[in-house]
Amino acid sequence: MKESILDVLLYLFEHYFTEDADPVRDRDSLQNGLIQAGFSPAEISKAFDWLDALAEKRPSAESPRVGGAIRVYHGPELEKLDVECRGFLLFLEQHGILDADQREVVVDRTMALDQEELDLDDLKWVVLMVLFNQPGSEAAYAWMETQMFSDEPESVH
Repeated sequence: MKESILDVLLYLFEHYFTEDADPVRDRDSLQNGLIQAGFSPAEISKAFDWLDALAEKRPSAESPRVGGAIRVYHGPELEKLDVECRGFLLFLEQHGILDADQREVVVDRTMALDQEELDLDDLKWVVLMVLFNQPGSEAAYAWMETQMFSDEPESVH
């Protein structure tokens, strides 16, 4: 059996949340598909809770955008996000891939995972899922997707 929320989320993202996936799926059919794939009901439930919390963090049109703030990580964030991960988040923000609000959603969703530490590849998946969920982030999502699936990452101009 597969063990973590992130495993369930990655499976969902790769098999159901793509452009060519069937958009008319209810939670029960998704859950049945995940159980057939070998995931435990407990982990599936946690993954759905994670996705529900992500959906709640979708910005509204009247939400003010925070800009120019420096993020200071503390305590559990420092333990879960190593220097490479924190540097990557800063890179994404400085290059306009993430804004400060989106960075906070990424940090929040990262902290909600049931893993003590995340590596850079795990963080990239979380960023991709957050961008997929954020209206108006299509270009940032496309750039991030290119970074994850190409052999040679392209630079940001």
